[in-house]
Amino acid sequence: MATSLRCFLRSGKQAVLVVARRGIHRSPPAALQVTVRDALNQALDEELERDERVFLLGEEVAQYDGAYKISRGLWKKYGDKRIIDTPISEMGFAGIAVGAAMAGLRPICEFMTFNFSMQAIDQVINSAAKTYYMSAGLQAVPIVFRGPNGASAGVAAQHSQCFAAWYGHCPGLKVVSPWNSEDAKGLLKSAIRDDNPVVFLENELLYGVPFEMSEESQSKDFTVPIGKAKIERPGTHITLVSHSRYVGHCLDAAAVLAKEGIDCEVINLRTIRPLDVECIESSVMKTNHLVTVEGGWPQFGVGAEICARIMEGSAFNYLDSPVTRVTGVDIPMPYAKILEEHSLPQVKDIIFSVKKTLNV
Repeated sequence: MATSLRCFLRSGKQAVLVVARRGIHRSPPAALQVTVRDALNQALDEELERDERVFLLGEEVAQYDGAYKISRGLWKKYGDKRIIDTPISEMGFAGIAVGAAMAGLRPICEFMTFNFSMQAIDQVINSAAKTYYMSAGLQAVPIVFRGPNGASAGVAAQHSQCFAAWYGHCPGLKVVSPWNSEDAKGLLKSAIRDDNPVVFLENELLYGVPFEMSEESQSKDFTVPIGKAKIERPGTHITLVSHSRYVGHCLDAAAVLAKEGIDCEVINLRTIRPLDVECIESSVMKTNHLVTVEGGWPQFGVGAEICARIMEGSAFNYLDSPVTRVTGVDIPMPYAKILEEHSLPQVKDIIFSVKKTLNV
């Protein structure tokens, strides 16, 4: 009995020594789940702390913590001078923000929805976007215009427009459209640090959605470069290109199609202007097929621009079929729920267009 016990202890000791020599295997830390709302809040907090020239203004951003709680806690932390509630006058407070940017500050101008930016479009286009050119490079306008863009739910025609193509049309602006939490945080930090006016198009329906964020993205130094798309899912049969909420729709469609043997590559544009044409072309040269997906109207839209760029570039000769666009319907947004659903791209619409493009 004593002998067997000694043998057991000796073997156990040797096992411990072997494990010690090999080193203890540590599994990688689990990715953190963060909502898009909290990711945007983190980005604002970190940039306000990093640079005292940064300030936020807009309707209900301070004492109410923001209409969508994006600025939650920032007024209490930074005070009235840096988190500023404004009257309901987009033309007025957008003009104040542009003037502050010209004077050397770095304002973040929040529109409660980008539909209301129409009230301030003269400030965005004529004052912010054109000044650097008109001053021969002497006067920068480092400003971020941000807020929810595109259709929400049940808010009808005047509150459901996508402005990606509107602002993407204008030279002098950078236009950003994040999808997940990592996009939102990294791109907002890059936008705030950029010396050009940036239109930052969020999506109200994504605010409460949690996404995994890598350990790297938790750093205060983490940024996502403006102008670079990301391949969210590699594939070989067809390329799906989208931005904002519809990247998720494309991934869902790709998962369904994978069960049928169709391998989709999904590209998250991240930035509308400047458009990462190189990424799209490289993918099309590999897959030989392209479908674009967006929530905006079809005429003169983001998908239309991508089609034109592909036709004009070297990737055109690699296409085995015409490019297909999946877009919102060419009507003002209806209020009725069922009509609203039929007015916006659904996963089934993407699946149908992929099969049509591949002729399967």
